[in-house]
Amino acid sequence: MILIGQFDSPFVRRVGIALRWYGQAFDHRPYAVFRDEKLIAEFNPLRKVPTLVLDDGTVLTESFVCLEHIDERAATEHGEDWDRLLLPRRGDPRIEGLRLCGFATGAMDKMVTLIYERLVRDRRDDAWIGRCTRQVLDTLAYLDGVRADRTDLFLAGARLGHADIAVSCAYTLASEALPDLLAARDFPALRAHAERLETMPEFSATRQAFVVNR
Repeated sequence: MILIGQFDSPFVRRVGIALRWYGQAFDHRPYAVFRDEKLIAEFNPLRKVPTLVLDDGTVLTESFVCLEHIDERAATEHGEDWDRLLLPRRGDPRIEGLRLCGFATGAMDKMVTLIYERLVRDRRDDAWIGRCTRQVLDTLAYLDGVRADRTDLFLAGARLGHADIAVSCAYTLASEALPDLLAARDFPALRAHAERLETMPEFSATRQAFVVNR
């Protein structure tokens, strides 16, 4: 498989972490969405990352689609009860994992919007920036409360899950790309969660300092 995109994107990163967690081999091509648009377009007409090219040439985009394929492949190889699956294949634990991923990735989307508004666009829309800022901060506060209420090592108990990865990637992006937001509010449970996960080899291997490639 080929994973296209830089690891300073939390969406690319969560796919890379999952691939490494499962031990699924892949070739990483760290193309930037602006600088390397033509290279990405050779695989994906949307010119978006992550782009995942499967061994048979099938091209997937959007992180949740890529992760569904990766999970299904892991479940097929090892069984649906394999204790390293990042998301159960059915039942309430699956819904809960997806629910938390939805909040975390939604916050990521708004963070990326803020980054573009601040660093890329020539004109600022203060009302739009304010709305996105509130969405990010309120969602991080919600996730911080969820993490604080759970005493297990991970959000779903004793095992790492996609929700843990998504929440950690969201917090790390905020801390690196939008540090003023975290200066305005404290999220101690999220900070501790991200700091712990960042020491895991799957996370350290996909860590990339945030930069804007225009």
